Amino acid sequence: MVTRAPATSKRHLQLDADEAVLAKLGYKQELRREFTPLEVSGLAFSYTGVLPGIASVLFYAIPNGGPVAMVWGWAIVGPFIMCIGLAMAELASAAPTSGGLYYWTYSLASPRCRNFLSWIVGYSNTIQTITGVASVNWACAIQIAAAISIASDQAYATTNEQLYGIYAALALSHAVLVSLGTKVLARLQRLYTFVNLCLCFIVIIALPIATPHEYRNSASFALGSFINLAGWPSGFAFILSFMAPLYSIGGYDASVHMSEEASNAATAIPLAIVSNTRKCPILCLPQVDQFYCCVGRPWLGYVERRVTPNLMTFSSPGINVSLAFCMGTDLESVLNSPVGQPMAQILYTSLGRRGALALWCLIISTLYIVTSNSLLVGSRQTFAFSRDGALPFSRYLYRINGYTKTPVNTVWFDTVFVLVVGLLAFVSTEAINAVFTIGLTASYVSYITPITTRFAFKNDFKPGPFHLGKLSFPVAAIAVSSMVFMIIVFFFPSTPQTTVREMNYTVVVLGGYMSLAIFWYYCPVYGGVHWFNGPVANLTPSMEGGRRDERSVSEKEQRDAELSVSVVDV
Repeated sequence: MVTRAPATSKRHLQLDADEAVLAKLGYKQELRREFTPLEVSGLAFSYTGVLPGIASVLFYAIPNGGPVAMVWGWAIVGPFIMCIGLAMAELASAAPTSGGLYYWTYSLASPRCRNFLSWIVGYSNTIQTITGVASVNWACAIQIAAAISIASDQAYATTNEQLYGIYAALALSHAVLVSLGTKVLARLQRLYTFVNLCLCFIVIIALPIATPHEYRNSASFALGSFINLAGWPSGFAFILSFMAPLYSIGGYDASVHMSEEASNAATAIPLAIVSNTRKCPILCLPQVDQFYCCVGRPWLGYVERRVTPNLMTFSSPGINVSLAFCMGTDLESVLNSPVGQPMAQILYTSLGRRGALALWCLIISTLYIVTSNSLLVGSRQTFAFSRDGALPFSRYLYRINGYTKTPVNTVWFDTVFVLVVGLLAFVSTEAINAVFTIGLTASYVSYITPITTRFAFKNDFKPGPFHLGKLSFPVAAIAVSSMVFMIIVFFFPSTPQTTVREMNYTVVVLGGYMSLAIFWYYCPVYGGVHWFNGPVANLTPSMEGGRRDERSVSEKEQRDAELSVSVVDV
């Protein structure tokens, strides 16, 4: 008679295996591994929040192509999103650590430049996570203002001061929530995923049923009408509309930063990344399962089908098609309505005041979820970077709260900077809107570097359980090329006729921040060039003034001699 091993024993064995993988990478286990593969995939899904993400950046799609941009723009961008996700998933499977991007860069780059490249990627990743939280939090504040406008029959308009007050209150509430224990945060992901999926299909089903006849569009308009309100040439305007899907399905590294809190991270993290990219309409189960054949773990495909059902795959196209058919033909009035949010106006005309208000409040709740998860992910990246002494005040940031067993200090550190970024609202609308493109552009800088260093330098890269085999290089080449192209596009203003006040501040804010990071690295006497040596093993940790003790350095030198990204075969 065959007896099954107790579930607790299996869990302990898996935790021991995860700790062995992390030890191979040079770190000891400090955070609790409470996230199951289901919850990690749920975090990746709710981190982007399909419906609230679409609602937040619909103002990029409507003036730059209208229905064509909303429907076909997503289909065109889909394969490139998948390539980025697959390239990231390979690296995440090989080295599942919260540091992720800057750790991979250091391990794969040449010894001559790996310290500097790791520094740049780490700081780029830090500004990405902070502006990511700020952008979603600002979108949530605007949507709350839109709810107030709907409730008052569009008679009330909020001021910048009131918007910032809402923004600050939201940010502080997120900090309190994310300061809870890992187990609570992990279980919440199940609720978050359920709420997001239900809301998606409420909109997909309810909107076409409730929309009055005069606002229903024909198939020729919804699927083939190109409307350019931005003033750019039509081809370039269509490219600018890619901001909507790229932002909505970004955050490929979200699950990466939870690696040290996830069970079976070497397979759960790439699973979550690829699952998240499947929200584009052109992606489907057979395509993904072909790549999973490379994993070598038979149960992974089974878990994938259970964790992310086909309904999740078609949530994004379903929402966009529903909106295209139900928004009427006067897109200029939708874009410039007193409500202040295009999607809120569409719901208002389709569902009436009460119906729109009820559904909009649900959208706000999901956006609140997205913001909380963004802060959760960002705090783990900050924790990892401070663990290696790279951030100012690292000795205070690299601490685990004795009660919650989570890095509470980094949660509040990120929150303070989120509040500072929000002050851009008092400069201009274009300045605060720039946080959307700043986060996306910074993320691309931090994605491109490790993917490129894997193939540009001589290294002993050892793939993890998830790998693409011979497809690795072409997938990486497509991913890097598309990201470089879009970085250039994101620096352009929304219209060709612009003023100093209305310019795109992405290049100014991001360029200024990265210039400070480079100055901090090369600063005489105190700069990182004098003391930053990349990721440092903390199996015998000691940190004073941002520097490690000699034993840690010797361990690091021994690990650097291998110069490889590898995992324990478990």
